Amino acid sequence: MILVAGSANLDFVVRAPHIPAPGETVLGQAFTTYPGGKGANQAVACARAGGAATQMLLAVGQDSFAEPLLASLYSANVKLNTVLTQDQPTGCAFICVADNAENAITVAPGANLTLAPEHLPDLTGFSHLLMQLETPLATVTAYALAARAQGVTVVLNAAPAQPLPPELLAAVDVLIVNEGELAAVVPYPVSLMTNLAQIAVPCVVVTLGQRGCAARLGNTFFIQPAYPVNAVDTTGAGDTFCGVLVAALDQGESLTQAMQRASAAAALACTEAGAQSSIPTADAVSAFLAQQPAPCEASVSALCNYCGMG
Repeated sequence: MILVAGSANLDFVVRAPHIPAPGETVLGQAFTTYPGGKGANQAVACARAGGAATQMLLAVGQDSFAEPLLASLYSANVKLNTVLTQDQPTGCAFICVADNAENAITVAPGANLTLAPEHLPDLTGFSHLLMQLETPLATVTAYALAARAQGVTVVLNAAPAQPLPPELLAAVDVLIVNEGELAAVVPYPVSLMTNLAQIAVPCVVVTLGQRGCAARLGNTFFIQPAYPVNAVDTTGAGDTFCGVLVAALDQGESLTQAMQRASAAAALACTEAGAQSSIPTADAVSAFLAQQPAPCEASVSALCNYCGMG
């Protein structure tokens, strides 16, 4: 069973021709609200797209914004450990999605900042603890140390990007980052493969957007080219990748198999709008993978060259 400890936000999403530059006003198109937050997105991905037994520890305010968040998690069969706070509103995110499917996000954490070390439940029966960085860093560190002491595999998605204290990194088994986040956690950013090798974590996985993903497990490196799709909205794709990767590892898949399944789920998430609303089912991921040809030599070679493995 997987425990996801992290953030839950209500996403306020505006579609626009392009993401505004500083000082620019852009006339938007459709406006919608969606359940989101990195933690909640990853919990839904674990359960819905990964098919894993999943619980989530989250904090929300006592307001109407909390209701759609809790309902979305419940509908995805995520069991809830909910902290209700009177002092802070439920977290919110303000997202602009451009016509090219790229996005820009501003988060008001609210109740997410009240998640504290004493809120961690008993970890008996959990195989993996999955966390992000939209909750207090001291809390994330305390949870990681507690999980490590109890033999639970600690997975950290180091997003949003920030430097990580050595005691946190020492308690992490699997670190998941994008390229920017990877550069933020290494002491001397150089090439991608060198950066992966610098991190004192047993397994590091880096997502590379439309190129795919790469990983280091011990001293061995792996790559997985992306699956091409017609992208509509990339919001939540990275969270989908994280949740499905951990779900696959929880179910005994190898790292390469987990990267393949997570990449497929993330690709499908880009074909629908919203964060949690775009996360596919496990059956849809399996059907999508069954239709995919083996990666062509050119795509593998290009990814290897990009990663510095060529």
